[in-house]
Amino acid sequence: MDGGASDVARGEKAVTVEALREKMAEFARERDWEQFHSPRNLLLALVGEVGELSEIFQWKGEVPKGLPGWDEGEKVHLGEELADVLLYLVRLSDMCGIDLGQAAVRKMGLNAIKYPVHQCKGSSNKHTHYGSTSTEEPSNGAL
Repeated sequence: MDGGASDVARGEKAVTVEALREKMAEFARERDWEQFHSPRNLLLALVGEVGELSEIFQWKGEVPKGLPGWDEGEKVHLGEELADVLLYLVRLSDMCGIDLGQAAVRKMGLNAIKYPVHQCKGSSNKHTHYGSTSTEEPSNGAL
């Protein structure tokens, strides 16, 4: 990706999931890393990056929006770890043949059904509390 990351940062106001997918595919291809990018390997790498992201918050207690009190170096480090998670997620979805953008939009629509505004506004209750009519299997997470 010779200059690829800087081209995206300089030349585009908004970066699309598709642009990231293409950049990641090019990055792997140039390095002959496609052979290592099985869904399993990418998932394990993603989990490792989520662990690194978690470590940033591990002993900070509750952190308010905007990260008041964090210095610029901490924010840069956080951005790097968030980017690692995003990039592995994009690459994993590509290797699984999933259009991540479309999957995210679809999931947001399903969440809107599971969490009707008139029933859940201002509440953190799980969707099962609202008697949702969703046909989706129950999950262990709120979303």
